[in-house]
Amino acid sequence: MKITNISTYSADFNMGMGQALSKTNSKWIFVKIDTDQGIHGWGEVGTSAKISEKLMSVAVEEVKNIFIGENPMDIDRLWNKLFRLFSYMGSRGITTSLIAGFDIALWDIKGKASNMPIYDLLGGSYREKIRLYCNVWFSDCYTPEDYAAAAKKNLLGLNYEACKLDPFLEMTPFHTMYQDGFISQKGEEQGYDIVEAVRETVGDKFEILIDAHGHYNVPNAIRLSNNLFERSNIGWFEEPLPPEGISALKQVKENTNAPICVGERLYTRYDFLPIFQNNLAEFIMPDLVWTGGISELKKISIMAEAYYIPVSPHIVPGGPIEFLASAHVMKSIPNFYRLEHALTLVSEHNKYLQDPYEILDGELYLNDKPGLGFELNEAILTKMR
Repeated sequence: MKITNISTYSADFNMGMGQALSKTNSKWIFVKIDTDQGIHGWGEVGTSAKISEKLMSVAVEEVKNIFIGENPMDIDRLWNKLFRLFSYMGSRGITTSLIAGFDIALWDIKGKASNMPIYDLLGGSYREKIRLYCNVWFSDCYTPEDYAAAAKKNLLGLNYEACKLDPFLEMTPFHTMYQDGFISQKGEEQGYDIVEAVRETVGDKFEILIDAHGHYNVPNAIRLSNNLFERSNIGWFEEPLPPEGISALKQVKENTNAPICVGERLYTRYDFLPIFQNNLAEFIMPDLVWTGGISELKKISIMAEAYYIPVSPHIVPGGPIEFLASAHVMKSIPNFYRLEHALTLVSEHNKYLQDPYEILDGELYLNDKPGLGFELNEAILTKMR
């Protein structure tokens, strides 16, 4: 079997958020790989900032000739071929996001050619259902009362057992506000009040996960995480600091009672290794389309297993291919915790799939069809190149 063509498509989506995230449309970027045996595979390229959408589509076009004529079964070799090609220009971020699109599509092809779902190719199934935690359940929420009402409707009403939020609204837009790492006393107290309102609504057994979006310096991260843990028994404090400082993360880890989760802005197993070796987190959350695809998420998960660390992949604002591909990997590992998903994106995902996926009582059910088990509706995608 040989690769004959690679095409790039985009799909508009809307997060449907208020203050925390933009209501304006963004795009997912999909890759389709065709073969000389009539089998094709779908992948998704990692994007984040709006500038990355056009950038990644151009990047796919520039490197696709590397894959034309290759055997799509040689997934690991092709992964390393592209990874090493960029070693002098930077093998993280854009590079691994680009690799992910090709990698997922190749696994989809391999599954279809083998008449097996990807999770079987990865070693088989550990579980029938994929446990989720719910994010983006709080559209247009600005007060503790707003969050309590949304929790009752969207979390308890849909039978979820876990959720995530960033309650510190002063720090929006998320991921872009780190300057000095400080938050005002008013903003801090508002955040505590929001989490306490959610806790009172959902009860003591419900898991509340906090996303700090890397906004804080060391003393603030320590104080915020400890106060949230003591007041509301949070399940983890995610990305307490910007992702660059390993020694700073060590200070936070050693001085907080809250479990720490990191990883959405770490790329490949090489970035995760010092996290494991230095005991810097209780949970990891690699993002499949940012860290290098199915192949790399599986390798990171195996490494985490050796350190008895649970894996809980980051998804938002990823598209349907990332969500489903991540679920396949999580179905195949023993040390899975929960998979992130955005409540507002379920309908956005499903409108681009020929057959929608099913979430019931906070759990995802994968089918046993070959490959990813789902097909994009090519007719409603926008062909870019």
